Amino acid sequence: MTRPPLDPELRALLADMPLVPELNREVLPQIRQFSSTPVEPLLEGRAVDRREVSIAGADGADIPLSVFSPAGPDHTAPAPCVYWMHGGGMVMGDRFSQLDIPLEWLDLFGAVVVSVDYRLAPEATGTSLVDDCYHGLLWVAGHADELGVDPGRIIVAGVSAGGGLTAGVALLARDRGGPPLAAQVLICPMLDHHNDTTSSRQYAGEPGVWTREMNEFGWRSVLGDLADDAVPAHVSPATAGDLSGLPDTYVDAGTAEVFRDEAVAYATRLWAAGGQAELHVWAGGFHGFDALYPQALISAQARRARTDWLARVLTPRPQLAGRRAGR
Repeated sequence: MTRPPLDPELRALLADMPLVPELNREVLPQIRQFSSTPVEPLLEGRAVDRREVSIAGADGADIPLSVFSPAGPDHTAPAPCVYWMHGGGMVMGDRFSQLDIPLEWLDLFGAVVVSVDYRLAPEATGTSLVDDCYHGLLWVAGHADELGVDPGRIIVAGVSAGGGLTAGVALLARDRGGPPLAAQVLICPMLDHHNDTTSSRQYAGEPGVWTREMNEFGWRSVLGDLADDAVPAHVSPATAGDLSGLPDTYVDAGTAEVFRDEAVAYATRLWAAGGQAELHVWAGGFHGFDALYPQALISAQARRARTDWLARVLTPRPQLAGRRAGR
């Protein structure tokens, strides 16, 4: 199938990146060694306090959480919170993966960032991954005072697999009666286990950053032999029959990636359900382009658009009302 062309700058950068020809159980342990991210370089030069926490999940498993708070004098006003879910196709990565994205929001908005180390497939399957993420959110909401967090400004956010888990956590929060969420940010999200959209078929048959075949391995690792009609919507959010009652949503993707069409479809269904969503599809962007190459012009634009949207979401509504009344 013909494909949308890559952004010229991204194409040049990608030419120097070794691409994995195949993802399977045999090569996964090797790839995992390179998917772990050292956090210290990300914190260097930042005024950040770091705290490590371990909580018990639904089945008693340990769930590590990293808490990053702005350092310095205590603030009287509670801070917004970004609850972060990392990417990695559900099979790799850790709570420090792509952490530079929410740390920018710590710098700009004084947000407390909490990142969850959910268990990975194929060792963990079914609802384990999204349940881990949801229990981490419950901990954040239950410790809002201790964290200095405004419980009315908790945002869930994630990239790739983490974007799909973010959507699943938002559905769980709605269906289980809380915690209330101010917004969800779905960055090139992995939403649909069917893996059969046009964009999925376009990015198949040859090595890539994330291909249809790699996506199939990721989903198969999570779902195992689970029948299609038995896959919970919290695991594969695109299958949810009802997308009403969800928080304001930011969705983005590139035109040149597997997840383009399912991201667009999810935003469209949010609008159809009466929800508010902002959708950006970046021309020539491949999967995870702004995480891999934040220095590229298109990456800077994508990050700025996301940040501008968050600035609007995080503006306290009483202040907005006061400004309107003063006009």
